[in-house]
Amino acid sequence: MILAGVCIVVAGVFLLRRDLSTAFVIAVLGLVAWFLNYRAQMKEIIAAADREDERAYQEEDFENSQEENFEDSNDNQDEPRI
Repeated sequence: MILAGVCIVVAGVFLLRRDLSTAFVIAVLGLVAWFLNYRAQMKEIIAAADREDERAYQEEDFENSQEENFEDSNDNQDEPRI
């Protein structure tokens, strides 16, 4: 993010000096740096959300298997043992 800000400031300096080509190139580099930074942040956020979803799914699956085991044990108690 810092690199993007520095590039925009440097592009502004070149713009004031009327060097439009260099200002454009540096401004584009700043935008690319910003987009890459934003992309990295979103990857981290999405990965964390996926980990949380997976953990919740595993907990739910574990709870469901526990309930099924409990129901199976109750069903077996009603039947006479031979």
